[in-house]
Amino acid sequence: MASERPAPVRRPWWADDLAHAAMFLTRLPVPSPVRADRPLMHAGWAFPLIGLVTGALGGAALWIAAWAGLPLLAAALCALAVTALITGALHEDGLADLADGFGGAGTKARKVEIMRDSRVGSYGVLALILATGLKAAALASIAVAAPWLAAVAFTAAQILGRTAILPIAYFLAPATADGLGTGAGRPKAVTTGLCIALGTLLAFSLLPGIGFVAALPAAALAAVATALLARRQIGGYTGDVLGGSEQVVECLVLLALSALPAAAAGFLWPL
Repeated sequence: MASERPAPVRRPWWADDLAHAAMFLTRLPVPSPVRADRPLMHAGWAFPLIGLVTGALGGAALWIAAWAGLPLLAAALCALAVTALITGALHEDGLADLADGFGGAGTKARKVEIMRDSRVGSYGVLALILATGLKAAALASIAVAAPWLAAVAFTAAQILGRTAILPIAYFLAPATADGLGTGAGRPKAVTTGLCIALGTLLAFSLLPGIGFVAALPAAALAAVATALLARRQIGGYTGDVLGGSEQVVECLVLLALSALPAAAAGFLWPL
């Protein structure tokens, strides 16, 4: 009599959601199998946790580079390079496509067509240069006070950037009947609320005091502005809109933190 095979061990739902989010948003190894019957947006509550991981890894790269004696701007670029490698530049690609589509004239259909084109145009190149430059300059400015402050600020920006994805997808309608934005499903109200609460809590734990007061409105402003622009330009969201919004939020959060008085850095993010 043939021996029966043991039933596969099933992970808890939260572990499945976390693995699903990590598999899509990063290139990190994920234990298989991952549930394929649950839309990505239903696992979106875990997006802030993915931001915590990518931000911590990028922030560690910044701190190590600064400790090794590299110029602060080079250390900041190391952080951006590490996170781009971890994510496969997923969000940067979305920002470039969004800039190309929204920058060009034409109908909604033409804008969507441009965004789906794998080639990067002049608007996309400029958007990537500006985003990278602004983030690197902001991180280097914060790192003047202490490199670990820049690492913490970078982690918080990564968390808030990924937190913004779900509410945009919840409040806007898909701009097309197909594509990644539609295929990922629509987020539920409870999932969106949990994502916002988790992202806010993580950001507050890293940025108590004035840092949190500066970062949260900056993230909200960036998310709302991107969502309104997307609704005006193409009538809703696509995968590129969601990816591009993450980059816009990161930029504004880091700029807001870098604009705070340097003298306050010692108590913005206490050890």
